[in-house]
Amino acid sequence: MKTKCIFMVLLAFIFGEGKMAKAQKKEIEKIPEVEALLKKMTLEEKVGQMAQVTIDVLTVGNSVYHTAEPVKLDRDMLHKAIVDYKIGSVLNTPNGKARTLEEWNYIISSIQEMAVNETRLGIPILYGVDAIHGTTYTAGATFFPQQIGMAATWNRELVRKAGEITAYETRASAIPWNFSPVLDMGRDPRWPRMWETFGEDVYLTSQLGIELVKGYEGDNNDVSNPYHVAACLKHYLGYGTPVSGKDRTPALIPDIELRERHLPPFKAAIEAGAHSVMVNSGIINGVPVHASYKILTEILKNELGFEGVVVTDWKDIENLHERDRVAHTQKEAVKLAINAGIDMSMIPYNFKFCDYLIELVNEGEVPMSRIDDAVRRILNMKYKLGLFDTPVTNYKDYPKFGSKEFEDVARQCASESITLLKNEDDILPLSKDVKILVTGPNANSMRPLNGGWTYSWQGDKVDQFAGRYYTILEALREKLGAENVVYVPGVEYKMDGKYWEEIPGDIDAVVKAAENVDFILLALGENSYTEKPGDLHDLSLSENQLELAQKVIETGKPVIVVLNEGRPRIIRDIVPKVKGILQAYLPGNFGGLAIADVIFGDVNPSGKLPYTYPMYVNTLVTYDHKPSEHQARMAGMYDYESDFAIQFPFGFGLSYTTFQYSDLTLSSKQLKSNQTLTVSVKVTNTGDRPGKEVVQLFTSDRYASITPDVKRLRRFNKIFLQPGETKTVSFSLTPNDLAFINDKLQTVTEPGEFEVLVGDLKATFEYVE
Repeated sequence: MKTKCIFMVLLAFIFGEGKMAKAQKKEIEKIPEVEALLKKMTLEEKVGQMAQVTIDVLTVGNSVYHTAEPVKLDRDMLHKAIVDYKIGSVLNTPNGKARTLEEWNYIISSIQEMAVNETRLGIPILYGVDAIHGTTYTAGATFFPQQIGMAATWNRELVRKAGEITAYETRASAIPWNFSPVLDMGRDPRWPRMWETFGEDVYLTSQLGIELVKGYEGDNNDVSNPYHVAACLKHYLGYGTPVSGKDRTPALIPDIELRERHLPPFKAAIEAGAHSVMVNSGIINGVPVHASYKILTEILKNELGFEGVVVTDWKDIENLHERDRVAHTQKEAVKLAINAGIDMSMIPYNFKFCDYLIELVNEGEVPMSRIDDAVRRILNMKYKLGLFDTPVTNYKDYPKFGSKEFEDVARQCASESITLLKNEDDILPLSKDVKILVTGPNANSMRPLNGGWTYSWQGDKVDQFAGRYYTILEALREKLGAENVVYVPGVEYKMDGKYWEEIPGDIDAVVKAAENVDFILLALGENSYTEKPGDLHDLSLSENQLELAQKVIETGKPVIVVLNEGRPRIIRDIVPKVKGILQAYLPGNFGGLAIADVIFGDVNPSGKLPYTYPMYVNTLVTYDHKPSEHQARMAGMYDYESDFAIQFPFGFGLSYTTFQYSDLTLSSKQLKSNQTLTVSVKVTNTGDRPGKEVVQLFTSDRYASITPDVKRLRRFNKIFLQPGETKTVSFSLTPNDLAFINDKLQTVTEPGEFEVLVGDLKATFEYVE
């Protein structure tokens, strides 16, 4: 037996368990007011704080499809939840649709009044909502591009500003907790939540994640400020790369990959002060993350020192029993999750969680120390949010809500996100004295412009709220005059069906209308979706849209494609035959205007792809791949050629001007362990228009103890240049920037030669210890 134990310990060390097990338990902050409250609390009161229910449990008519107005709270259920079960948190929007500021004030005030005045200890409720591209469950709020579009701006300042405005408008809605940002890696375009991410790169995601956290919480993370909210990092850890590409299906992620690709953005955001984390709904290597002590406690709480609240995703403790089958009963599921490190359960519909957890503590199956740790974290966040002093903020104190000032920022974000992928013969920008035909399913609806999590979960209620904003068609008519814009849809979405269902139109009418126009604008892509309902079987653009594209191409008129999609759909048959391609992603309520601004040159496009755009369904690669993934040719007895086919590379995006890179210089040819290397490059606008350029610095490790990536993004900066203007851009690199996770799960920087790549220039240096 002794020999077996030694062998198991050795195996644990080899596969990384030994290293993780060494992490010491983190002693979290003890706030005197919270500690005094904890001493007064009964077990039932403590367990109640760990429970979160959806608002639909507390309203009359709790079906998600119920649309009756106004919202009416069920006083009996409210009493049961808050007074009897002493729950600590509520989430979501009533009846699955956005509400006005007045309605939110009524909802939150009613809940807090009962919590503060009718419970023994008067602990306020913590209300949370998914305000992921603006305060998306409040009517009249300012909506920004979805995260994938914000990533395409490569603009830290804009990302932070969008976060600040979202926090302001969320607090105007009396809600202090935002389930954002998403820090999952968007490395698989099959995954239906790719558009909720900052794309495929670790550094870009980490940097923009920091900015969004600071935008929500402020520079000093003072979330008691009535203009700030507590951020919630989603979805810890490794959620975005399921093997099948379908949502909430199993992932196989080696520990090296988990630590190299998935952990760094969360680590960076935790170091930036984020107050909470939401857990991955999926399964990694056969283990549901909600039951993983290794991921939730050893890595998150001990190794990373996270002191905030760890909340489940929707119904995921129940899923340990019902779906994942690692718990024989619901009670055992509660035991597994809480002992693994869960602090708060998004139940969301019933109170059995509370009953089970009380029983488990009384039976000695869950230690009281674990309960106290969870409740301390929850109460600490409530205290830091200022809820004990101000449980409800008043919307009348937020005069900038939905203001022109905020809308201008949203429009700028949309404009800077748009990425010009093709501009043959400089066809764009168009002059304003032309006549155009507009066609395609994305041309005349606000729903695909916004995507999911917009006024409702699936974004299917957008047209009830967004009537004052411009679709692509309406924005083009505003720009050219209605008489110069012909519209024939050709293909339309079935708005009362699945996101992928379409209604084939009269393509012959489209072809006929093309006879009397100068250009054809073809608006293609996807309807709104998110999570499991957004799964797909084929990444190719739909047959209806491809047929429409082929027919308008055959007219011989110049065709400009506008892609309005949450993930890159396969378009290889279209690309060589059209003159221009714009990627608009999901640009939000101001996307139509932004697209028109770019098409007619009022805005010079500056977006860059935050992912690799695939050419084929079976060539889903990322830019930071291994050398063996691109074997162009093998000579000798076993001859072969391999085609590394991508449509557009990561970081790519054209402009209406041109930029030239020159004089790449390094401060030294050697970098030592205690030194910093300065990399400088000159960038000149050699065209005749002002423009913004994203200067990207990559490094390439020539040789390492494990196969290195071909290159990695290490720095970026977005600059503005007038025609003929030159700026010198400088970056600093340290040995830590060159580090990787080795086969012993150690973070190391190994001596050797490195390449620096900026634009079309290269330089080399050597790292020596």
